[in-house]
Amino acid sequence: MKQPEKRRTVALLIHGLGGTVHDLGILRKSLNQIGIDTHALSLPGHGSSPEDLIMARAEQWISVATREYDMLARTYETVHLIGMCMGALLALIVAERRPRDGKLVLLAAPVFLDGWSMPFYRRLRYFLYLIPCLARRMRVTEQDPYGIKNALTRSLIKARFQRGDAFHYRWVPLACIRQVDRLRYKVWRVARHIRHPTLVINSREDEVTSVKSASFLVDAIPTSRCLIVENSYHMLCIDNDRKQIAETMTAFLGN
Repeated sequence: MKQPEKRRTVALLIHGLGGTVHDLGILRKSLNQIGIDTHALSLPGHGSSPEDLIMARAEQWISVATREYDMLARTYETVHLIGMCMGALLALIVAERRPRDGKLVLLAAPVFLDGWSMPFYRRLRYFLYLIPCLARRMRVTEQDPYGIKNALTRSLIKARFQRGDAFHYRWVPLACIRQVDRLRYKVWRVARHIRHPTLVINSREDEVTSVKSASFLVDAIPTSRCLIVENSYHMLCIDNDRKQIAETMTAFLGN
């Protein structure tokens, strides 16, 4: 029996912590316009309520992202990986596990949590992790500027939070930040093994992670290139530089 022909190209989109595919803004539409299908996943603990993140584990996120990649690889000739924030860490880990055809796009990957809004006492979280009941109960709340430099977009996002829209969690448990830290440590170990053509995009004004993260990735991944944008905060795909980012990414994936 003749096997069905594989479709050509798809991009697996991986959102950030507490987020949804909305984190990636217009990228889905931009990819469709150049003939690349898109597939967005929802990570465990997301899409419902922040309490569901309390017991979420990094291994669960990696497993789901890998499974979705494998599912697409059975149907498509080429699978690209695109991740935003925590999703970028997951995309890199999946790429290391699945060294196949396809490219890698890392958006605001928080290899280091050292952006300008990070409090000086952020390292205390490592001691709080040692008290599980406290780590599960403590909340890390989204605060102004919500990762967005554009004043109009920021006001719209703030209004959505106030209405209780389910596009992004208003807070996440501290225990969940520990899982992000565990992903960061994995990326430190495996980044040098990546052989996918890779595009690293960060903002110079990112309040969560500095350009040190981009420098680490470019130094570690031999087939990488980098774009540093100058007029956005952390949420790159919905901020001032979103069009430049979409154009750069589609040109990179379309070649």
